[in-house]
Amino acid sequence: MSESYDNKNSSHVQLMDSMYRVQRYFYDASRKFYLFGRDLLIREIPVQPGQHILEVGCGTGRNLILLAKRHPNAKFWGLDASHEMLKTACAKIEKKGLQNQIELRHGLAEDLHPQTMFGMDEAFDVIFFSYSLSMIPGWSGSVEVAMQHIKPGGYLYLVDFWDQTKLPKWFQRLLKAWLSLFHVRHDPKMIPYLEETAKKYQTELHLQSVMGQYAFLASIQKPL
Repeated sequence: MSESYDNKNSSHVQLMDSMYRVQRYFYDASRKFYLFGRDLLIREIPVQPGQHILEVGCGTGRNLILLAKRHPNAKFWGLDASHEMLKTACAKIEKKGLQNQIELRHGLAEDLHPQTMFGMDEAFDVIFFSYSLSMIPGWSGSVEVAMQHIKPGGYLYLVDFWDQTKLPKWFQRLLKAWLSLFHVRHDPKMIPYLEETAKKYQTELHLQSVMGQYAFLASIQKPL
């Protein structure tokens, strides 16, 4: 179910594998306390029967499993830079009996290509990032590549950390220090870049605040 994908940025892959070699065993149990907005994203993603949905940075497969259960007639794909996380994702998917509905691949977000990575002759109906964009060194390039491989009328969805400006200063400092331990950083250029991306495609960025700008949920529909 998971295939290796050759890439040129092995240092990032090694970093992710090193970080998640142990964390993957308790990742889901710990992240539910601060990765807010994921379930909102899962509820809002428009999925139709027969569509192909990709998560970039799928981690343990948690989101894909929930989506596959909600939409049994759609096909789901997952891409992740960490071999270690994919081990856990594969095991969870097989345990749920969803291996025919969810397929995983190893690779980097900026190298995304439906044909070379997934053997697909068409683009995706939806591509989404769930708290993965803020961990990708070249996150802006990853957004652009994702938009290129979404069908006309399809969607890009993102949920990630925002600037927490409506929350207490001490909380902002504590959260940033905690996230830095996991190589996570909110780039203040992220929202403006998403706005510019929407303008480039002559469409709109739909932006929602999660818990006082703790996080954001954003979507861009690619024009027909």
